[in-house]
Amino acid sequence: MADVTRLLLVEDDSAIAEPLSRALGRDGYEVSRASRGMDALSLASTDGPIDFVILDLGLPDIDGLEVCRRLRKGGLEAPVLILTARADEVDAVVGLDAGADDYVTKPFRLGELQARIRALLRRSQSTEESGDSYEANGVQLDVAARRAYVDGEELSLSAKEYDLLTVLVREAGSVVTRDDLMREVWGAEWWGSTKTLDMHISWLRRKLGDDATSPRRITTVRGVGFRFETGAGD
Repeated sequence: MADVTRLLLVEDDSAIAEPLSRALGRDGYEVSRASRGMDALSLASTDGPIDFVILDLGLPDIDGLEVCRRLRKGGLEAPVLILTARADEVDAVVGLDAGADDYVTKPFRLGELQARIRALLRRSQSTEESGDSYEANGVQLDVAARRAYVDGEELSLSAKEYDLLTVLVREAGSVVTRDDLMREVWGAEWWGSTKTLDMHISWLRRKLGDDATSPRRITTVRGVGFRFETGAGD
């Protein structure tokens, strides 16, 4: 018998949660539901392993961003997809920085949401199956453990930041195009603009200690993409 993907849906609006839960059940997922942030945290810690989380930001007790932070702090490694009615980019950036992997704004198309789930699960499974390690310019990656180190100190990265850094370090010394990064990190079914890529590059540079005006590790190749430099460049 094939393993069933266990999905936690955290949404307080029953007009959204009920039809979405039914649709996901038809897709073969085992869906647990919570309408409050504290209930979601309780389910995640007591109801067995969770493979995927759909998390609304506007919850009645604690903010969805705080739920996401606590889930990550508690060791959750499963993909987290945020639902938000807040359309401005600042909220999206903060959500991803809190440890979410992707976001969808309301109202959303069911087909888009289902495709995002499939893409994130594929990415998660592919990473889990990889046993490689990569190292370049003082950065070490343990792919199996999904841990990253710079000059021996562990970095705190969101899932997408980690995936992006893995691609860049794996291809160190070579230019990786923007399209290739979007396709490999966000999946072929990504609907957003490449502003998301630029934001993640900016966050990575900050966490790697790179000077944005003269980066030692992640270099912008104008009009093409990015290159992770192989030398320390002292």
